[in-house]
Amino acid sequence: MRHLILSFVIATSGCVSSQENKERQSAPDPIMADQQNPYYSRTDTAALNISNTEWKRILPDSVYAIAREAGTERAFTGKYWDFDGLGTYFCAVCGNALFKSDSKFGSSCGWPSFFEPLRANGVEYLPDASHGMERVEVRCGRCASHLGHVFDDGPPPTHKRFCMNSLVLDFEPEVAGADPRH
Repeated sequence: MRHLILSFVIATSGCVSSQENKERQSAPDPIMADQQNPYYSRTDTAALNISNTEWKRILPDSVYAIAREAGTERAFTGKYWDFDGLGTYFCAVCGNALFKSDSKFGSSCGWPSFFEPLRANGVEYLPDASHGMERVEVRCGRCASHLGHVFDDGPPPTHKRFCMNSLVLDFEPEVAGADPRH
């Protein structure tokens, strides 16, 4: 009997319902919303002026390389490139609200793509002539971290494609019954 109970416990201890598994897959955990980053806030919109030395101390190396050194994650490797959950995308560095899921589209470029930011001042734009190309860099409007680039080949109504790096995004699922624009 003891062996039977032990076998049952072992066999069921790793089991999760399909609904629990779907919820886990549909809402990747935020990477920066923890106690190690005192500048992370999903409600504060005041601009931050933090040194790269301080960001390097706080951020994981992979996030720092993209956010503060304008790096890029490899195509088709980020957790949000083909993610289709409903909710809001935030800057993983500072918590600034960036995009709603209803502006996300499958662009097949290998990075999460959006046709418009959540708020006009939520992002800022800078010319980028690196790598022998003329592009427009997109940075967080609160902490000035590099997010990706914007291109003029997106869908209507804006015809823009905000091509972002997953590593510098956090996602919060939409709460049932909540106004999806807030």
